[in-house]
Amino acid sequence: MEHGKEHSSAKRNYFRSGANELSYVDYGGDDRPVLLLLHGHMNDAGTFAFLASRLRKDWRVIGLDQRGHGWSGHPADGDYSRESYITDILNLVRQELGGQPVVILGHSLGGVNAYQLAARYPEYVRAVIVEDIGAEIHADLSFAEKLPERSTTLQDLRDSLARLGLKAIDYFSESVFEDEKGWGFRTDLTGMRSSQENINGQWWEDWLSSTCPILLIHGKKSFVMNAEQAKLMQSRRPNTSLEIFENCGHGVHSDDPDGFYAVVKKFLDGLSESKIGNENVRGND
Repeated sequence: MEHGKEHSSAKRNYFRSGANELSYVDYGGDDRPVLLLLHGHMNDAGTFAFLASRLRKDWRVIGLDQRGHGWSGHPADGDYSRESYITDILNLVRQELGGQPVVILGHSLGGVNAYQLAARYPEYVRAVIVEDIGAEIHADLSFAEKLPERSTTLQDLRDSLARLGLKAIDYFSESVFEDEKGWGFRTDLTGMRSSQENINGQWWEDWLSSTCPILLIHGKKSFVMNAEQAKLMQSRRPNTSLEIFENCGHGVHSDDPDGFYAVVKKFLDGLSESKIGNENVRGND
């Protein structure tokens, strides 16, 4: 069901996944291969708008607002389980995209969802791009419960993040909105703790059990993973390439959008060659 348009030719659509209504942005190109974009915690599909605008000449780019984020519904039962996230993506591919295999690019939460979907439903995944998330995850999003529902100004909202000791303020304030009540996060703040707890742990079996090409992108200044784990993930899994951005943090796509676009495009252009990539180290361009 179409609920209106985004900028340019992009359209915002909605679909049902179980009891939840989810939203995605379709950047057009029905006859092209599909690139599915999955954002991280407390973001939404808009985080990849810049990338989508540059890739949609060759791809049908789809950006999903995952459950509890963006314009998608917040599950009434607070269900942010691994199974539910993956089922949502599966329903999108089956119901909205005709069941065709897709390439998935996922950041953080979205990256885990991408490589787990590839491991458990390989028939729907051609290749995966994982941005800055590991096979071993240990993080805490309980601070989200302490954030105000609304702030008087955008600066007040950013200050609320600083008061909680967060350093990646730009990242966490990327998906905000203003209405008659003030400035707030377009995220189910009460559900983020459990969502993060459900991706904490070791997922080596999922990481290693798929066979499709994977590009792993790591920001060396990340607060989520380190270069040692990124290199271990690349060395342990065949058909995996690694790009390390020396001067970027957790959000490589926002810290160095041009460099991020370059490595993503190179990987996408080379998919037909089915070659195993080599590790490269990059600085900011």
